[in-house]
Amino acid sequence: MSTERLRAVEEFALRHRVAMVVVWSLVLLLGGAAAVAGFGRLDQSFTASGGPGHRANQAVQERYGNGAAVAPLVAVATWPAAADVRDPGTAGRFASAVGRVAGPGARTVSYAGTGDEGFLGADGRTVYALVYPGAGRPDLAGLTAVEEAAGTLRAGLRSALPEARVDVTGVLPLTHDSAVAGPGPLALAAKAACALGLLVLLVLAFRSPVGALAPLLLAGVTSVGALVLVEAVAGFTEISFIVVYLVPVTALVLAVHRWAQPPGPAARSGVAGGAAGAAACAALALFPAAFLRSVGIAGLAVCAVGTAASLTLTPVLRSALRRGGATRPAAVRVGWRPRGVPAAVRVGWRPRGVPAALGLALLVVLAGAATQLRVGNPEARALVASGPARDGLDRLTAAGVPTGALNPLEVLVPGGVDARAVAARAARVPGVLLAAAPTAPDWRRAGSALVVVVPEEEPMTTAGAATVTALRSALAGPDDTGSDAGHEGAGLDGAKHDSTRARAGHDGTDAPVLVGGSGVVDRDLVDGVYGLLPYAVPAAALAAFGVLAAFTAAGAAARAVAGGLLAAAASAGALTVLWQWGPADTGAVTGWVPLVVGVFAFCVSLERAVASAAGGPSWAGPVAAGAGALAVLAVGLGPQVELALLVSGFAMAATLDALAGRRLAVPPSGPVAVLRSSPRLV
Repeated sequence: MSTERLRAVEEFALRHRVAMVVVWSLVLLLGGAAAVAGFGRLDQSFTASGGPGHRANQAVQERYGNGAAVAPLVAVATWPAAADVRDPGTAGRFASAVGRVAGPGARTVSYAGTGDEGFLGADGRTVYALVYPGAGRPDLAGLTAVEEAAGTLRAGLRSALPEARVDVTGVLPLTHDSAVAGPGPLALAAKAACALGLLVLLVLAFRSPVGALAPLLLAGVTSVGALVLVEAVAGFTEISFIVVYLVPVTALVLAVHRWAQPPGPAARSGVAGGAAGAAACAALALFPAAFLRSVGIAGLAVCAVGTAASLTLTPVLRSALRRGGATRPAAVRVGWRPRGVPAAVRVGWRPRGVPAALGLALLVVLAGAATQLRVGNPEARALVASGPARDGLDRLTAAGVPTGALNPLEVLVPGGVDARAVAARAARVPGVLLAAAPTAPDWRRAGSALVVVVPEEEPMTTAGAATVTALRSALAGPDDTGSDAGHEGAGLDGAKHDSTRARAGHDGTDAPVLVGGSGVVDRDLVDGVYGLLPYAVPAAALAAFGVLAAFTAAGAAARAVAGGLLAAAASAGALTVLWQWGPADTGAVTGWVPLVVGVFAFCVSLERAVASAAGGPSWAGPVAAGAGALAVLAVGLGPQVELALLVSGFAMAATLDALAGRRLAVPPSGPVAVLRSSPRLV
């Protein structure tokens, strides 16, 4: 879009300022109500759809109504030293109490029903049972029901077994306890300080309380409008709930950055950066993975709505500030620096020599650390430090039971296949603690059967992932009777095991033996989503480069895209260093967090680079980054590990991009470069 057309759009908005205010007010108010009402359209499951484990879990859910992708509750009971947990009376009493308290529709399995000593602790006094509550489904409502069932199960078992010490743990109870604990006094004080710091930063940057509210208003209308668009698309294709985290943070940083630009460069850079970001996100949305499609569509919506707001609402707000007697934010004048900002930050300055080399080296090192990123749910020990669920976990591990018991696998065995033979084959896989084929009716339905497989290690660990792969391979091979259970393409790639086969006996046809359960979700995410990144990232980069090359010189476009890729990779590396290698030692990073943070970092970096090329002030990037970091910290500081992962990822991505802008920006030589006119791209 040419400069003349941009000016014409702004003049049209100013001539119809009342209509613009009404339209965007309706977007904010009615759109906000619509966005809240349409939240249910978003897919609230935590699985990577389309993968073999996801299809196995769907089959289990359809037949049995629970379990599958939802990790079970683990009931742990420890008897006094004189008791014998192998005694049929003791074991049967425990199993009977668990089955009675678990409620209707629940599936339970323990030593009494299988005779497998893998359900016993090494101390000889501890026994545990896996409990799949009847209401458990792989969505937010189902997970909440399982968390609530943990409290009921704990109270019921303590009443039924007064002579034993009973605890209930599991992945969901551990997560629930971290959320219930809430932020402590120090965290609350830090949250308040971040919220106050955000307002102070904006007021100092724009030298007016009213001017500081303008970018917040722009961010609000952008977020609401983008969410409405995303939810509309969710009526036609699967969109994950993770977009509700990506949209508002990206909208805020873009809004602050654009409000800080001079009126002319603001329009040009807004269109160029928005078009490039939208093109990159559209490329991601074309790939057949729900998480990539979700972040792609969300990023596209933010860029589109944000650009529309910057062209139509921003001029009206600037005009209102001037007409209301408020001085136009002095910070938007090129060459001027706001009070409190060092002179070294003025436009055209760039640190050279050692500081620039150190900044670049830091980004490169962090990008290299991203290659060691381990995707998956954080390990159980890192989810919460104390609480009822942590007491149960500590009791379980003290008895010598490995933590893999919290993430068991479920093997769906079709009719005509001996479930006990399948369990026997699974039990011989290295890294498997136990494999059992319960005979209770809740484990045998519609001619099928379920085999429960408990690994020694949690699936997000290297050893745990190897166990999942080995199990799929073992069940894909010939069974004990010599019948052909192979399938084409069996190998190490878990994504190739969707058609895992076992001979189905009587009619000579093949039927699938499907490996599902909560332990396969991480593997599916690696194979089905991250396996596409070597293709999706270059496609997004080429799309962004093609658009930017139409707005400015090819060299500048290449630098902007390269900077965006470096910022995205460095943010993933920062997550690796802080959480996998740092004091938190989570063992893994929640799979969808690096995707959301990476898209955020890429879009924000493009915006900064384009604005800098258009002659915007160099302090705008640090101010926008600081605003984004303070906002997410004010909202998300607390003990919940997965939320802390996301919040820290956003904060580090914004900070690293500001660092890249300060250290790597190329100063203009002579007159400030202006983005050239482009074909009718907008």
